[in-house]
Parts: sequence; structure tokens; C-alpha cells
Amino acid sequence: MDLPFLNAYLDSIGAPIFRRGCNFAAAGSTILPATASSVSPFSFGIQVAQFFRFKAKVQEIQAKTRKFDKYIPAQDYFQKALYMFDIGQNDLAGAFYSKTLDQVLASIPTILLEFEDGIEKLYDQGARNFWIHNTGPLGCLPQNIAKFGTDQSKLDELGCVSSHNQASRLLNLQLRALSKKLQGQYPDANVTYIDIFTIKSNLIANYSRYGFEQPIMACCGNGGPPLNYDSRIACGQTKVLNGSSVTAKGCDDSTEYVNWDGIHYTEAANQYVASQILTGKYSDPPFADKMPFLLKLKF
Repeated sequence: MDLPFLNAYLDSIGAPIFRRGCNFAAAGSTILPATASSVSPFSFGIQVAQFFRFKAKVQEIQAKTRKFDKYIPAQDYFQKALYMFDIGQNDLAGAFYSKTLDQVLASIPTILLEFEDGIEKLYDQGARNFWIHNTGPLGCLPQNIAKFGTDQSKLDELGCVSSHNQASRLLNLQLRALSKKLQGQYPDANVTYIDIFTIKSNLIANYSRYGFEQPIMACCGNGGPPLNYDSRIACGQTKVLNGSSVTAKGCDDSTEYVNWDGIHYTEAANQYVASQILTGKYSDPPFADKMPFLLKLKF
């Protein structure tokens, strides 16, 4: 598609180019407002507020000068833009550390109410094209299998934690219903829901068909098979564990692995996921008939 990666809003110093868009994502962020113990302070409501700040700043600059046009979106870009969302997995993942499965499931409507609030604010400010990813199979991440899957009876046929995937499925069911509601509520908007869960589950179940050798084990970690994941030491870190110095190093060939570091997917796995998204088959409404480009993808 020949589009550049989006520069991060949080990396705004030094005149990065935001002409083609801006990325408000931040690692570890949740939909629900952050608390003192949160990994990231930049929860969804904050990210939406940062977008409004960005938009106001762009319009302020445009009113004064044309000098910075190559760095900032043109005036009509905000209305034409595609607003993309992939958030909610951290809300579920974090909740399992302090809540029962029933409590996690009961919290989903509250999470989605907060998400809906952000979408409505964006719509009110002129956003019209919404692209919403559902959440992947949370129970298939080594981080969660290591912590919650020590008892084999808690794992499904793929070796994933059943309770976590159940929560993902329920969140997705309710997120799809919300997307449908928004489609009805805003007839002048495009709201597209993408089934990431099915794409990723299919990859993990049929990994060898797509050229992978390890569906679950992390490429970069410590501890070796079956998970190569140790919560005490993150990918790239060197630490003293049990009296000896240990480094969590990357594997020889990350293209053989679906999982990168116990939480995130490898570049090769993301390439596969992207290729599947772009078929249009996993979208509601589907867009296979409207593909504006022919993609040269290796899958």
C-alpha cells in the first residue's frame, strides 16, 4: 500500500511528519481510566483527549502559516480520515490478576460503555470512518499460560487458557453488537468491525500451514520450551536469577514463531494477520468487493 508507519503523538518533539496520520496508541493502555497500579497512564479517554489537542494544534498552526504544511494533515483530512481502534485486551488481561472469571465477564459492559463514549466524542468532532478491531485469543499468550495455565485442566485443545479466551469471546460479542448499534445510530458514518480473534485463532490452530513452527512459544524470552517465558525477565533484559546472570534473548529465526515476547506477535505473524484483514472476509460489513488495491503479500 506504500503508506508510511504513523508517527506517535507522544513523540512529537523534533518535527515528526504527521501529514499522513498520527498514532495515539501507548503500550499497556486500557479502555477504562488508569489507576495508580496501571502499566500505562494513557487510557482510551486520555488518547481521545490527546487527539483533540492534536487537532486543535494543527488548526491553530494552519490559521497562522502555510510553512508547516508538509508536517501536518490538510484541513479536510480529519473528516476523511480512517480512525482505527485496537484496545481492550489489556483491560481483560489485567482484570484476571484480581478478579474471578465471573467478575471479569461482568465488567465487560462497563469497559464497552467507556469505549462507546470515546467513539461518540470523536463522531461529534467530525470523525466518520471507524475501523474497530476486536480482541485476539488472550488465553494463547505465553504470559497468561505461564501464570494461569499451570493446571492442564484449565487449558483448551490448543493449549490456551480457556477462561481468558472465554472473556475475549464475550468482549467481542458485545463489541460487535456495539458496532452494529453505532452503524444504525450514525447512518452518515462507516463503522467497520474486524474479527481479529478468528484470524489469530486460525493461525495458532493451523500454524504449520502458514509456514510457522512455533504457535505459542515466545521467540524472545527465557526458560526454553514449552513457553520460553519468565515473568521476572522481559525480552532484551539481563538480570541475576537464582544467583546467575541471565539474558532474555531473541531466537535465531523469528519468522518461525507466532509469538515474539510472550505478549506480542512477531512481525511475520502480524504480516499474516494483516494479509487476512485485507481480504475483507473478516469484516462486518465485509469489503472484499471494494478492495481499492491489489496486494502483493507473501501469504
